[in-house]
Amino acid sequence: MKLFIVASLLVVSGLTYSAHHEGADGSNPFILIARVHVKEGMVEQYLNAAQTVDEAVEETEPGMLFHNFDSDPNDPLAFTWTEVYKNSAAFLAHTSNPPVLEYVGQHGELGDGFSIEIYGNVSEAVLKNIEELGFPLTHYKTTRVGYVREEIFR
Repeated sequence: MKLFIVASLLVVSGLTYSAHHEGADGSNPFILIARVHVKEGMVEQYLNAAQTVDEAVEETEPGMLFHNFDSDPNDPLAFTWTEVYKNSAAFLAHTSNPPVLEYVGQHGELGDGFSIEIYGNVSEAVLKNIEELGFPLTHYKTTRVGYVREEIFR
């Protein structure tokens, strides 16, 4: 259900993206899932850090279309960021945003796991940026199958 809502946000926001587009020029929207694990006894501090960065992202990043932090139903120390970016440039702005950099530093103190999944095509600059950050990445590239049915939301 959440992915349907996220896909709907892409369409409602006025973005048009055909999954048949096979290029990786970075102009298309994409979904990023970041899975984090928090150290025992650090959850409240981590939630405060997550709330602070979320509020800063909302204020400073117009290219972030959806930003949400969910708790794992099976592990009280595991959480997931679900993020929808307008394009690759929006992601690069995110990873250079000072409040985000501060959050990443806090994660180093409070967390003990961080991995990223990307769904959709992104620019080479995004892939290089994640590699430089040192986070494990699984990239689900767009195939020739799929589309966004934008006429439903007009």
